[in-house]
Amino acid sequence: MPKKKKYGAVLSRFGVNTGLQVGSYVDVADNSGAKEVMIINVPLYKTRLRELPKAGVGDLVVVTVKKGTPQVRRQVSYAVVIRQRRPFRRPDGTWVAFEDNAVVLINPDGTPKGSEIRGPIAREAAERWPRIAKLATMIV
Repeated sequence: MPKKKKYGAVLSRFGVNTGLQVGSYVDVADNSGAKEVMIINVPLYKTRLRELPKAGVGDLVVVTVKKGTPQVRRQVSYAVVIRQRRPFRRPDGTWVAFEDNAVVLINPDGTPKGSEIRGPIAREAAERWPRIAKLATMIV
C-alpha cells in the first residue's frame, strides 16, 4: 500500500535496490541549466546512527547544484532519481541497470524545472511521477 501522497508522487519505497546515497554526485538529465548535482538529503528516509540515507530509482532527493549555469549553481532544490547504475530487480524477475546515475530537478509541488528530459527513464520513476513521465522520450 502506498504511504501518502506528497510532492506530487506516491511515496512507497518497496522493491528497488538503493544505488545512491548522501554525498553522491549525479548527472542532471533535463534542460534546467544544471549539469551535475550532489545529493544532500533523502526526505522521509529514517536511518540508524551514522548510517547515510540511501535513494533508488523514483525516489525524491534534496540536491545542491555543483556544475551548471551561474543562475542555478549553489542552489538547493528537489530532484527525482530516474536512472541508477546499480542493478535492481523488477517483480517479473528481470534485472535492470543503466549506464549512469541521473536525476531530474523538480519544484516543491512536483513539476519538473526543465521542459525536456534526455535519455531513458526507469518505469518505476515514471509510475510514481506522472508529470515527469509526460516529458520522457523513452521509458524502460
